[in-house]
Amino acid sequence: MENIQKVTVSLRNGRFRLPNMAKVEDLNPKALVLCATAQCAGYTIMGILQKHKITPKSLEITVQGTLNTEKLQAESRFRSFLISYNVECKSLDEQQQVSQAVYDAQESKCGLIDLIKCAAPVSYDISIVSTETAKV
Repeated sequence: MENIQKVTVSLRNGRFRLPNMAKVEDLNPKALVLCATAQCAGYTIMGILQKHKITPKSLEITVQGTLNTEKLQAESRFRSFLISYNVECKSLDEQQQVSQAVYDAQESKCGLIDLIKCAAPVSYDISIVSTETAKV
């Protein structure tokens, strides 16, 4: 049985927060690493988008890590990571720039993603939708 730790943060009022009023202080140390990575990626993406004057309607980042032990222990190590990006844009025109910002953060701009890549392989997926009404 795999032990998967998972943390999701969402952009609310300019800050990345845990869901349901959860507090960072309640996370175990392994989950803290995941949370910090999600937040770092989020702020990196927002910094890139700010240069293009784009603010997504929503941005949610989930980082999950698979541990090498069945139970969480101090000596547990991450074997792999998966980062999922879910973004809602205001228009179709924004989708390409948002996609590029996520890609740039994932591949080279986010220092914590670069750091966890040293610990274990990192894969990712991106889901971007637009809420723009189609013109008929």
